[in-house]
Amino acid sequence: MNTRVPETPQTMRKMPQQSRSRFLVGIILDVATRILAEKGWAKFNTNDVARTAGVSIGSLYQYFPNKLALAEAIRQQHLAAILAVFDTIKVNKPAETDTFSADVERMIDGIIAAHLINPRLHRILLDEVPLSGRDAHQEFECRYAEFYLTFAARQVGTARAKIASQVLASAIEGVVHDALRREQLLSSELKSELILLVKSYLTA
Repeated sequence: MNTRVPETPQTMRKMPQQSRSRFLVGIILDVATRILAEKGWAKFNTNDVARTAGVSIGSLYQYFPNKLALAEAIRQQHLAAILAVFDTIKVNKPAETDTFSADVERMIDGIIAAHLINPRLHRILLDEVPLSGRDAHQEFECRYAEFYLTFAARQVGTARAKIASQVLASAIEGVVHDALRREQLLSSELKSELILLVKSYLTA
């Protein structure tokens, strides 16, 4: 059981409004992403990020109260990439066999690609960064659940869709994250098996 306990607070103090502040936050996050991926969670600290980014620690603290808030903002970028994959799939269209098969392949390809952007960083976010509550990414959680619910309902009907969507999301997430840890994300065999798993489950 994972016993990583998050420090508080876990989120940004405020969102940048002006172009100059958005540019500053972008630089801080780019630098923080690189340092976290290179050094890992234990050696990741706000002073190092501020110094490397060429900003004062005070400027960094205006937006990020601690290093966990920085890590959560980095995680948010990954979650946005997953939602972007979902946005490419029209889940409300009729469930036609050819379309369904293509959508499953597009979904799995996209999810794997999103995790291949920076595999070392993702492993650190999964295994080293303290866990945050699910409410830390409420909008993502809602859209994530809604996508899988609608996607599953196309094939299995509304009566079975709720539990089927939970199983489907957990299966895909589990396989992809395990492959990430094992450095197998580039395996064409694994991708083919995951696609087969999803198709077989939803058409059973």
